[in-house]
Amino acid sequence: MTNSIADIQQADTIFVTGSNTTESHPVIGAQLKRSVRNGSKLIVADPREIPLAAEADVFLKIKPGTSIALHNAMMNVILEEKLQDETYIRENTDNFDELAESLKKYTPEYSAEICGVDADKIREAARLYAGVDKAAILYCMGITQHVNGTETVMSLSNLALITGNIGKPGSGVNPLRGQNNVQGACDMGALPNVFTGYQPVGNPGALEKFEKAWGVTLSDKAGLTVTETFKAIEEDRVKMLYIFGENPMISDPDTHHAEHALQKTFLVVQDLFLTETAELADVVLPAASFAEKDGTFVNTERRVQRVRKAVKPPGEAKPDWVVFMDLMNRLGYEKKYNDAEEIFEEIRKVTPQYAGITYDRIKGRGIQWPCPTTDHPGTPVLHIGKPARGAGLLKPVEFVESGELGDEEYPLVMTTGRILYQYHTRTMTGKTEGINNMAPEVYVEVNPELAAAKGIEDGAMVKITSRRGFVTMKAKVTDRVEKGVLFVPFHWESGANVLTNGEVLDQYCKIPGLKVTGVNLEKMA
Repeated sequence: MTNSIADIQQADTIFVTGSNTTESHPVIGAQLKRSVRNGSKLIVADPREIPLAAEADVFLKIKPGTSIALHNAMMNVILEEKLQDETYIRENTDNFDELAESLKKYTPEYSAEICGVDADKIREAARLYAGVDKAAILYCMGITQHVNGTETVMSLSNLALITGNIGKPGSGVNPLRGQNNVQGACDMGALPNVFTGYQPVGNPGALEKFEKAWGVTLSDKAGLTVTETFKAIEEDRVKMLYIFGENPMISDPDTHHAEHALQKTFLVVQDLFLTETAELADVVLPAASFAEKDGTFVNTERRVQRVRKAVKPPGEAKPDWVVFMDLMNRLGYEKKYNDAEEIFEEIRKVTPQYAGITYDRIKGRGIQWPCPTTDHPGTPVLHIGKPARGAGLLKPVEFVESGELGDEEYPLVMTTGRILYQYHTRTMTGKTEGINNMAPEVYVEVNPELAAAKGIEDGAMVKITSRRGFVTMKAKVTDRVEKGVLFVPFHWESGANVLTNGEVLDQYCKIPGLKVTGVNLEKMA
């Protein structure tokens, strides 16, 4: 997040897009609802009528995968009605003229046809966002899990920049992280192209620094993303896979392909429980949970926080860092750490954003990076004064329809997401009786008009087919989705990700288009 969670309370307008916030991020969702009840205006854009839609001043029930057209149309209105921040654009952005030219065709009427919403609602949303002093954008995987996800984020950045909604409280472009330490994992270089603190592996200066710190020779070549790795296994370019804290048998696209790859490689899984992925492993390493170890987590607002051991790990389970250290030493790199704090001290030395953060300083609420020195208070809001690169780059992006759509054999579009009562791949929530009573099984949401046309009643078993395979589940007939759209929560095995496409990826970050899948639907006998 460029801003802080508490900033939601300061926003005059909040634009939530691609995020079912109250179900996927209920703590932030509660703050969001409080802000709206205290006077903030709310715009919600989503293919489903999520609970937050009832709180919205403007709800845009867009077709899956059409966010770029919507954002471009909002900017078209802003420029036509001269609602942009001319001073901010002149002093803090590059490439405005090219962006403005690219937006001319995206009139509300043009984009309304693409998005399946009313043109006047697009105008209303644009005015609500641009006509106030402070407007915040909140988004999640409904924006990023598309083959043009990176460009969709660029379009949100454009929207914030042309209205001057960067670098001040109550504004910003704020991705909501999906799990408790996703931000921390990325910060620590758990990405294929960077070291800690997003220092590129191809940067000679960064490479030299880490080689000196660790006393080894390092590769300057970027590695593979998760989705690329499965393809590389099939092509015999990857022989061994080490997975920890992840369950790709449920969360990855095209489950049958993922399973085949996992069975082909030598697989090591390090996790709390014997997940669907761990059941395929050659070696399982039992890991300690958050309550069974010391360390730090970093939350969605970049806040580095202490985690303290409350109970002993069961059986042979160990903290992740102990498992990694033991394995590292057995592989010939001799290095011993006494505790998690000693590792954090090493992190500080090689990561500029963390240099001023110490265990002593984060005893209480934690500190938001960047924090370059020990007398620095941390950074609640990024890009104050000027964008970090000196001038914010306005990047024209065009709407392109997903290749999954337009096939007569698969005329419907399936989108996926989370629900309140289950979490991610149910590794933990699936073991809780009360939660399973509330949400016991996978289902598909079907519009009443589509259900009637296919003779499907609420609770009936249906078959959903895509180019990858088929699944069967109960139908939930509801007008939360439009006639041509199905929604399937991804938490269960033999669910949504059996159908999704893992072949076509975002050209920049290699994310698959999990949110748009061409499917067919039929009632089972």
